[in-house]
Order: sequence, then C-alpha cells, then structure tokens
Amino acid sequence: MKNLIAFLLFFISGALYAQQVMPLVDFNNYFKSFKDGFFRQIEFQPITEFKAGDDVVAYMNSRGDLMVYDGLKPERMANMTADYEVSDHLMTWKIGPTLNMWDGGDKMTLTYNARNYWVKDSIIVYEDTRFNSVNVYYNGKTYELYRSVGDVDSPDFIGENIVAFRDNGNFNKVFWRGKIYDLDVWHNRFEYQGGTDMIAFNDPINGTFAIFEKGKFLDVEQFHVTNYKVGRGFVVYESRNGDIMYYGNGVKKQISNFGATNWEVKDDVVLWMENNYMYAYVKETKYEVARYKPESYMIKNDVIVYRDMMGGVTALVGGEQKVITTQMSSEFTIYGSSVLVELFNRSYVVLWKGKVYSI
Repeated sequence: MKNLIAFLLFFISGALYAQQVMPLVDFNNYFKSFKDGFFRQIEFQPITEFKAGDDVVAYMNSRGDLMVYDGLKPERMANMTADYEVSDHLMTWKIGPTLNMWDGGDKMTLTYNARNYWVKDSIIVYEDTRFNSVNVYYNGKTYELYRSVGDVDSPDFIGENIVAFRDNGNFNKVFWRGKIYDLDVWHNRFEYQGGTDMIAFNDPINGTFAIFEKGKFLDVEQFHVTNYKVGRGFVVYESRNGDIMYYGNGVKKQISNFGATNWEVKDDVVLWMENNYMYAYVKETKYEVARYKPESYMIKNDVIVYRDMMGGVTALVGGEQKVITTQMSSEFTIYGSSVLVELFNRSYVVLWKGKVYSI
C-alpha cells in the first residue's frame, strides 16, 4: 500500500508540470512542437502568430483559422478573426460578445454577452452583461459569483484558481475549487495577494496578517506586514525585523535574514539576493543559484532559468544546475519543467528531464 501511495504521489506531482506542448517556429518557418524527446511538425504552412501555455498552444494558421493544439493534433476553433487567450491549461476565444472556452479538448460557450474576462491556469472569470453578473468557470462548471443593479465591479483579486470578491452587501468572499467562503464585512476593499490555493491579506478588522488556506481563514501574524507575496500554496513576507518569512502547510519559518533584497515569488519558487549572491527556496529546500545577479532570468513552476556570466543560459531544475547553451544572445522560455532556448540563428535547444536536445 505504501508503495502504491508513493507511486501515485510521484505520478501526480510529475503530471502537474508535464509539458504537453513546446511550440517554436524554426529557420524554415515550420511550426513545430517538442514533446517527449522529439520535435514534431504541427503545420506545413507558415502561421501568423501563436500563444502558448504548458498544455496548450493556440495559433492563427495561413488561412486565417484559429487553431488549438494540445500535443495530439490541431483542431480548428474558428474560421474567422477572434480575440483569443491561453493560460497553462485553458483557452478562450471571443467573437463579438460571444465568449467560448477550451479545456482539455472539451468546448463550451460561456456566454453570448461577454464584456471583461480573465483567463488563469484553472479558472476563467467573466462579466455577463445580460444578467449584470460576474461568473467563473472551473473544472467543467460555471458559477455565478455576484450580480449588480448598476455598474459591475471587477473582483478584488483573481489568482490562478482562486477569486476574492464582494457581493451586493459588501460582504467579502472567496471562491476556491467550486465553493464560496464568507470572510467578513468591511467598508473598504481588502488588499489581497494570491497565487494558487491561497490568498493573503492584512485583516483591518482584527489587526492581523491573515490567509485563506484550504477552506479556512487563519492568522499568520498578530500584526500587519508591509510586504507579502503568495506562491503555490504558501506565502512569503517580511517580518518587523526585516527577515524573510515563509508559511506553508501549517509551518512558519525564516528563510533569510534582513540582508535579503529584491525577493520575489512565483509558483513554487522564492528568489532573492543576499550579499550579492542569488538564492532560491524551492519546495522547502534552499539553493545557491548564482554568485552574482544574472542579467536576466525567468521563474515558472519549479524552474529558474537565467543568463550566466558568459552570456549563455543555465537552469536550476529539480535542485540541479544544468548549462543549456554557451551561446550568447539566446532567448529562453519555460514550459512545465522544461526550458526552450532560441539561438541567434533561429535554431533551438531544449532542456527536458536533465538532457539537452537540439534542432
């Protein structure tokens, strides 16, 4: 039984960042994608543009059709010009006031009366002018958050799978994983920070620094904090002494002292500078990333990729440093736990499961 549970946890954690698409346009203007160790051609005619996340790429083909590709085969969504957006897992396209969505191959018209909308990793939040309402799509279902008799205000905060909003009675609420949780009434809006599965805020009623975590509102500190950021299920903040504090899964700890500067949080990564060294805290482990401040870098999921001192590209993935290329003037992008690097001559290299592939 223990072995089965361990296998399932490994499978789930691996699937969470499994890259399904890694689109690129090569020097021959062929539109391709890297998946499972191979480069595959998606289109044989030049495309005009594309937008991509971890699991999906949307693009306009040579005939002006809006297409979607999820690593299996291209599928046409519209044969006319449309506004479209993608997140890591979802896609929307809007023709006039009609808002449609794609989720893992399933398609749905969300409303025929759309105005503003926001596409995140696991949710789509949109305004429906027919009912003067704000709604959210999550996991195959739509939910109404609130209605208004006048102008519709946008939600106070929209995270990757979580929404904070106020209803008509100015009651603060949180939508998370298909349920709505009541917070409290306050005459001003709360100042939220959030990411995935968590929202953090200074509670003006009780004077505490609080979070929403797993369906509950909890106090992390008995005082307000001035700087805080939320990742995937954790919050990082500065204490009164200037220390960088981390809270996640019921545990609070210090990850750096007052010497830390330029710290930021995204997905599973906390990144900061300390005594001119760059450090990262990833999945409860601290790493020394570089003994200098990189000229440029990117964070996504559990990956850090940066330009090294020689101008090449290096990544920290799974706790291991890997030099991807030594060529200068290369551009990099993260998909899942993989890194795509475009070289100066429009050739590409990919870091996937610890190995480098090239085309």
